[in-house]
Amino acid sequence: MRIDEQHGVRVLLLDSEGEPISTPDDAADLVGSAWSHQAELVAVPVERLDPKFFRLKTGIAGEITQKLVNYRIRLAVVGDIGDQVAKSDALRDYVRESNRADHVWFVESEADLERRLSDRAGVRSR
Repeated sequence: MRIDEQHGVRVLLLDSEGEPISTPDDAADLVGSAWSHQAELVAVPVERLDPKFFRLKTGIAGEITQKLVNYRIRLAVVGDIGDQVAKSDALRDYVRESNRADHVWFVESEADLERRLSDRAGVRSR
């Protein structure tokens, strides 16, 4: 894991390797890590998320994102989820709606996350 400051936002970037994130307790651990590093946003590589996260009917995505949002920690899911989105209209809609808001983003790369934060910083400074 590493910490990065991007456009005035302190970001906790998780490594691709590590225990899968699959429960609300795992989300609580993310909150604790974010707080201990004073991060506003946690960037989680797709590889770290339990595959059930992308099957919305399991409720895992909702439980994990809600835990983070309740503690005012934003989440960025980083990586290609094209295959999962192609298989699920519900997931496609969830990703689209999430990306319109500010609490949960799905981005393809760290560079895309940096651009989103840059765009957001530009909007704030206007």
